[in-house]
Amino acid sequence: MSKAFKREASCALENELFKSVEEKTPDSIKKLSLIDLSNKNAFTFKLKREYLYQCDKEKNPEGLGLWKWFENYEKEAKVSTAGIRGPQNIIYPQDTRFPINLIGVTLATVAKALVIKEKGYKNPIKLVGREVRYNSDLYLEAIARIQAAYGIKTLIPTGRQTIPIWLASFLVFKLDLVGGEYITSSHGISVKNATKDLNSQGGQYLPEESMEFVNKIREIFEQTEKKGFYEIQFATTNDKLIDENTMELLNDGVDLYVDYLRTGVARKLNMELIENLQNKIVVENVGGSAYHTLSRVLKKLNVAEKFDWLNIEEDPFFHSIGKYETDPKGKCCFYDYSVDATVISTNYKGERYFPVIESMNYKEKLKKYPLNTVVLITDPDHDRLTVTQIESSKNIPKLEKAGIDYTKLSEERVLTIFTANQAFLMLMDFRSKQLKTMGVWDEFPRFIIKTTASSLSWDEWAKAKGVKVINVPVGFKEIANIMQKVEAQIKTNPSKEVILHDIFGNKINLGINPRLLFAGEESGGMIMGPPKLICSNEGCDAIAMREKSATEAIIVASALSAKLEKENKTLSQYFTEVIEENNIKGKFDTRVDIAYYNESEPDIKKLNEEKQEGEEKRTKNDLFYLTLALGVEFKVISLSQAKHLLKDALPELDFSDLKEIKFVGDGTYMLFENKFVEIRPSGTDAKTKAYAAGSDKTELEKYTKIMGYFSGKRTDLYNETVPREFYNTAKEKAMKAYLEFVNKDV
Repeated sequence: MSKAFKREASCALENELFKSVEEKTPDSIKKLSLIDLSNKNAFTFKLKREYLYQCDKEKNPEGLGLWKWFENYEKEAKVSTAGIRGPQNIIYPQDTRFPINLIGVTLATVAKALVIKEKGYKNPIKLVGREVRYNSDLYLEAIARIQAAYGIKTLIPTGRQTIPIWLASFLVFKLDLVGGEYITSSHGISVKNATKDLNSQGGQYLPEESMEFVNKIREIFEQTEKKGFYEIQFATTNDKLIDENTMELLNDGVDLYVDYLRTGVARKLNMELIENLQNKIVVENVGGSAYHTLSRVLKKLNVAEKFDWLNIEEDPFFHSIGKYETDPKGKCCFYDYSVDATVISTNYKGERYFPVIESMNYKEKLKKYPLNTVVLITDPDHDRLTVTQIESSKNIPKLEKAGIDYTKLSEERVLTIFTANQAFLMLMDFRSKQLKTMGVWDEFPRFIIKTTASSLSWDEWAKAKGVKVINVPVGFKEIANIMQKVEAQIKTNPSKEVILHDIFGNKINLGINPRLLFAGEESGGMIMGPPKLICSNEGCDAIAMREKSATEAIIVASALSAKLEKENKTLSQYFTEVIEENNIKGKFDTRVDIAYYNESEPDIKKLNEEKQEGEEKRTKNDLFYLTLALGVEFKVISLSQAKHLLKDALPELDFSDLKEIKFVGDGTYMLFENKFVEIRPSGTDAKTKAYAAGSDKTELEKYTKIMGYFSGKRTDLYNETVPREFYNTAKEKAMKAYLEFVNKDV
């Protein structure tokens, strides 16, 4: 039996999930025992030619369909924003019908090991870490043992326990490792998982880096076909190259990371504010895995007693957060909204609500906390943060005027829920004021890096403060790519102005020896750069870390909360002040997430069928807008014609004030006089995201809903105006344009 997950269900809903998986898994899968990691000794896994092809009871009973698996894996690698993600069989992880499985993880690990060996690294060292998801411990074990067998020393956390993604990234950079792997699917649904690859800088792989090892998997398959088999080695579980001692000596990197924090966001001015807090800050620890590290960080900073915790037990079902027995249409089934606390949905009655927040039982859990208590919500890999606060119901009119969402806790109390756009605007404003108070603001030119989907308010705020802005496609790997370009110019010509281009094609002069004030994205991830460059053990300099960190965000948010507590102000009041002080017009933002299928469907055949149908819908929606953007760029059509075509297809909307329509690396960005709208498809999943920011929230919600859910059907006028061949090759043109941006200014 390949069953790896043996714990009892934590609740009735999880038990229903387990039962459903059991029922939908064929006996042939349940009997698979190809890789037995309970065998502590070294062993060889023989990849057979038969495994590459589909199972046929008579002609190929051993078939695993690995060529089919690889086809989808390769497609994901070309466009993935944060690791090659997908659902898995949570009970039988050798089930290759799912994108993430033990065989696939094994193949990818061997391929990466071969790439490292071919590049000639001497005594290569990597790190592997994980959060709390189903089978994460199993995948960590496999990765460590394979790498050891191929001569790669692998650092693993003490006791093979969980660590956050930002800590894994930090250690890869700080210790000058050749790279790392982190097992997570961020804030995605429980049954999803992924291996997020980290390069030698601690940044996520760019597509070209992923394709190096993906092409190596293809070579392995070709050798298997030719020879009939391919042997993959696993070391013993206690092999000398599997190094737990180093991490134990480093306190899992916590000490090094606290030293880093003290050079940046955890300096004396901020820490004194937190030390003098009167009311505790509540940390919602979704999945439980953040607690293991964050509690140690706060203790070492001498502020642990200022925080209360919710959900400190590690649980791959995430304490039922985001989980329901019905889908948004009211149909009975297991449905997972993920653990993104800012997700807004409409139930079958047409009522708008926060499904993730509603599942957290805050009406009961927050009863004992006083008004103005701040609740900080972090996700399982501890890289994203959602900021909320208990306020009086009397403040509702002011909240609605400011565009701040809320949910009722009682007749007298509400929980304000700030989007990351709103929360991070406050944090970067507070950070700038703290730097000015310390007298160091003018020591360097300041700049921020943001994704195009993030709020216009960030751009407006930066302009008001004289801070330069670099816009990039969605994904923290894009932010890290810009960091490295800046660092390269500083290193090459330290007395020369740093000049580079953003995804809009703008040429931006950051000044001489600039410093990063803030880097982030609307989905809740951020980082802040310290005044002094961060130096690795071997002398590599960085302006900031390569991964978003909820710990950094928590330190800054806590210091801001403490300051406002002294002034008897709420976060919503501070947000309004920031908007008014900087004369920000685009203060509202919204996002619509369109999932075309139920990702938690345990029947893989049904899942794949519904996903394929959804991908077709997603692609039609994307191509409609993308082709118009590229058409204007390539002068196939004019902006005026694009506006007519949009109006023809979407008569409910006004496009008369559309100023620009651009492809921005992974989506189509439309800039109007008083707003922007971005339509962004998931690379390989059946999803579409529609973002907007501007001066009228009702209008933003109308545009994102209509444009996000649009079928993508081309009108007669569209077909007459846009050449069919141009439409059919738009995706290839887009990929070429994206890669040109990635490699520009290198």
